[in-house]
Amino acid sequence: MKYCIYRSLLLSKQHFHRRYSSSSLTLYINTYRSSQTWNERQEYLKSWWRPGEMRGAVWMEQTVKNGANDHLLPPIKISSDVSHFQYENPTGDRSALRLTRIVSETLKLDMEDVRWFVMGDDDTLFFPYNLVRVLSKYDHNQYYYIGSTSESHKQNIVFNSGMAYGGGGFAISYPLAKALAKMQDRCIERYPGLYGSDDRIHACMSELGVPLTKEPGFHQNDFYGDIFGFLAAHPITPLVSLHHFEKINPIIPRMERLQALEKLRVPAELDSAALMQQSICYDKSRNWTVSVSWGYAVQIFRGIFYPREIETIARTFWSWYQTVDPEGFAFSNRPYYKHVCYKPFVHFISNASYNSSTDQTLSEYVRRHNEYPPCDWKMADPLRIDRVEVRKRPNPYLWDGAPRRNCCRSLPTEKNDTLVVNVAECREDEVIEVR
Repeated sequence: MKYCIYRSLLLSKQHFHRRYSSSSLTLYINTYRSSQTWNERQEYLKSWWRPGEMRGAVWMEQTVKNGANDHLLPPIKISSDVSHFQYENPTGDRSALRLTRIVSETLKLDMEDVRWFVMGDDDTLFFPYNLVRVLSKYDHNQYYYIGSTSESHKQNIVFNSGMAYGGGGFAISYPLAKALAKMQDRCIERYPGLYGSDDRIHACMSELGVPLTKEPGFHQNDFYGDIFGFLAAHPITPLVSLHHFEKINPIIPRMERLQALEKLRVPAELDSAALMQQSICYDKSRNWTVSVSWGYAVQIFRGIFYPREIETIARTFWSWYQTVDPEGFAFSNRPYYKHVCYKPFVHFISNASYNSSTDQTLSEYVRRHNEYPPCDWKMADPLRIDRVEVRKRPNPYLWDGAPRRNCCRSLPTEKNDTLVVNVAECREDEVIEVR
């Protein structure tokens, strides 16, 4: 591996280098955007790009003015002229032709040590360590086209359910990129009616006979509104990317979008493999169900809910077509709550740290003071809990074996306003149940 993708407090660059050296995971990350929106969108890129540790470029149609913080961003490269290609889609934009050819143009930069080309929008937020973890599973010498589809059922019908959606990002192995470059211009000419760049890439993949290898940690985020329910029940797979931040609410209420995303930075550095991973357990003495989405949020539910329900995504959002029809999504989903007294008490990440003497992280979550109706139930009131502490030993090798969610346990504490939870690998014969 030629460089490290992300700096971690726990997994040093040297350690990460040794861990993945056999995979030779040298990436070249491309993002793309119009020069007209660059000033606004570059802040998303700054939030995850690491100068000196990554290689990549931002591709534009024309030069832009130099800025004081250009050293914090990838270099800007200018795409070739595509005016000779036909574009006949009445609702799209010709810029799709330019974006389609970025992988082919990157090959001309003559970087033979690159093993993967990664594509994303300029408002795609990558979690680079997890991107490396996912790609390390695959042989870069083979033809691989890796990404994920839309969360919108209708989008997958309108475009294609076998296409990697560009906003969520996708990866193409070096040999496949070479094969694509040889035939892409001929391929583009055959599809003037397609809408965007990602469907043109998919069309060329179809002509090459290469299917999409789906990795569910790439997220297009084809939603509107509050995606809390989606993030809090993240699938058991590394979180690789997020997108469409200007269509969705800030992921933490009462914060600016970038400020909320910044809250994920420290957990991602401390234990990136576990970021957003859901653990489910019970506080038997108080008759509560607890759901920990590590590094992001903790939910406390009145009553006992089984894992099959809690792991199902709660509809806190609208579809891409701004409906709440449960059949409008490409995944199983449920109402946020069936009765107001079942509404979860949500605590969002406020701080995270690492204790080297115990080899544990301590992440702290505070409750947002939303309105909760009075519920005269004969059980402890979660409204009394203002803070949740989660203790967890980081595990950079979490995804090396068969996927399994971590288990959690409620721990005793003398703090009346605090819930303390331990998250760890499940013990032998451990089952998520009330006993």
